[in-house]
Amino acid sequence: MNEANKYSLLFDPIRIGPVTARNRFFQVPHCDGMGHVRPRAEAAMRAMKAEGGWAVVSNQETEIHPTSDLSPFAENRLWDARDIPGLRLMTDAVHEKGALAAIELVHNGNHAQNLFSRAPILAPSDMSLDSAFPKQARAMDKSDIRNLRRWHREAAIRARDAGFDIVYVYAGHQMTLAQHFMLPHMNTRSDEYGGSLENRVRLTRELLEDTREAIGDTCAVAFRFAVDEMLGADGMQAAEEGRAVVELLAELPDLWDVNVASWANDSVTTRFQPQDGYQNDYIGFVKTVTSKPVVGVGRLTSPDMMVSMIRKGLVDLIGAARPSIADPFLPQKIEQGRIDEIRECIGCNICVMADSAGVPIRCTQNPTMGEEWRRGWHPERIAPKASEDETLVIGAGPAGLECAMQLARRGYQVTLAEASDDLGGRVLRESRLPGLGAWMRVADHRLHDLRQRANVQIFTQSRLSSDEVLELGIPNVFVATGSRWRRDGIGRSTLRKPPIIDAQSIILTPDDLTTGKMPPQGTVVIYDDDHAYIAGVLAEKLAQDGYNVVFVTPESLVSSFTVLTLEQHRIQARLLELGVTIICNHSLAQIGPDRAQIVCGFTDRIQSVACTSVVLVTERLRETELYDALKDKQLKTLELIGDAAGPALIADAVYAGHMAARNFERTETEIERDWFRREIVSLAEGDME
Repeated sequence: MNEANKYSLLFDPIRIGPVTARNRFFQVPHCDGMGHVRPRAEAAMRAMKAEGGWAVVSNQETEIHPTSDLSPFAENRLWDARDIPGLRLMTDAVHEKGALAAIELVHNGNHAQNLFSRAPILAPSDMSLDSAFPKQARAMDKSDIRNLRRWHREAAIRARDAGFDIVYVYAGHQMTLAQHFMLPHMNTRSDEYGGSLENRVRLTRELLEDTREAIGDTCAVAFRFAVDEMLGADGMQAAEEGRAVVELLAELPDLWDVNVASWANDSVTTRFQPQDGYQNDYIGFVKTVTSKPVVGVGRLTSPDMMVSMIRKGLVDLIGAARPSIADPFLPQKIEQGRIDEIRECIGCNICVMADSAGVPIRCTQNPTMGEEWRRGWHPERIAPKASEDETLVIGAGPAGLECAMQLARRGYQVTLAEASDDLGGRVLRESRLPGLGAWMRVADHRLHDLRQRANVQIFTQSRLSSDEVLELGIPNVFVATGSRWRRDGIGRSTLRKPPIIDAQSIILTPDDLTTGKMPPQGTVVIYDDDHAYIAGVLAEKLAQDGYNVVFVTPESLVSSFTVLTLEQHRIQARLLELGVTIICNHSLAQIGPDRAQIVCGFTDRIQSVACTSVVLVTERLRETELYDALKDKQLKTLELIGDAAGPALIADAVYAGHMAARNFERTETEIERDWFRREIVSLAEGDME
């Protein structure tokens, strides 16, 4: 059986209420940091998914009223008819590519802070906000509930008028009023909307019925529901109330979109859940209860698993958020038998990080994500070469591999030189750490592509001097030599007062540990002034290897950056479970042969920690020696890229390599002119009314 026939089941059309999806690939709602602030960018990104073969393309949380204001986060809005044109940009673009457009209507209840609108915050009962903000939500009275139903109904009608084919009622991720009413710890009411499960589900039933009555003859009505809160007996469980909710509402929606809560569980990173399809055990019962089509998620990237899920009767449609970000053309590649070309999601949640930070979406695997409209980048197409010039890329880490691959795709002759024995750079080294194995997909995807191309030569064990570079006679050189971690303890918190380090001390860095050099047995202090993932995962590795580990950080949390990737709580919990001692709010003052001196960030009190070695995770030094030696050698092109130009995330290194390849042989004027397009609020007289 050829690849196309093997997966033909995935390309059967499927009826969803009054509309038909052309295949079984369903991009479920996901945030993108663009929303109502950048509607053209949002439309172009969603259209790329439609072009790539997704039969249904959804937008993201779409606020239905100023009492559900998620500012400063750029979700979608449908507060009134003035929001329709911005959303119409998306539906028109998605329809043009042959897909259905879905909208996720939402009222976020106490999850919305209403910082922009300053509207009262609504909830099933009086309670605090779902954030560390000194405001409280008020219990909704009957008039509030009637208003909510009206707002939702009017938003559904506006969604239909904006061209959407599928309209969601949303009760998931612990973020929406519909779900809040279902949960007994949030709903302590004693009226017909509280108490029994049937009463707690009443509001959701009404929203579904209202939506169907308003638009059900032309649009499908979808219900997104978290069947399990992943809290055991402390929350809704799929086997009990989760199933009961599905039984109560079984035939009301045209589509069941089922997952788990909270968002940190639904979008768990591969570090803590390496298995694709990890939600199957929770959602498997739904199709036994309803006759309506079911879509499920779980970081699904394997077409074999997709087919298996459908054949086993778990789902009717394959849902995806993160895999559709990593590869918008995943369905098309499966249909065309190009499985080996799929950019598999690595589950790093850099896409989530962007939304959490309130900026446009990005992806470690797909550097074009979020740049479809701003820069006009296409994930599968790139401009052909402008000359017959040869190119040399020095360094086969994430930036070098991406740059080499895109130059080769453009048609240039590419020589890729790597100083070490192996290819992959920091991706290779970090993928050997606990839970990060999937990260090697970043290198594997690019290496597979490069090895198929006749215009690429790859050399390992090729540390080049400036003279050797010149001897090659290649006029265009891209230097991706990376960076190394500092050994002097200088970082954010120690910039003014660098730590005093005794020459007899045993100092290690992440570079040592990721290349196999381990500390002597005993107590190891890890000092984290980087605050991303690396110090936490190194602490985990050392603890698993039997070391006594003391984790010191100037921050109030371990790996505080990872709050943005939804994994900070898991990281700190795992370290505590492994017996790691955690000392927060302390900076490094001094390191001696048998102890480290740390200083409280609030009181300046000194504390001594006995240890045999210290791992410093502070800042990185750029490796620019080769670049500096080549700067005056009259090469046609000399560009420093990736961590050698600016140490950052792997996603940033891939992005830098991609940009360098696209900008090659463009003039500075062209590059500056096309930096990126901005969506600027119009101040035309008519827009101010």
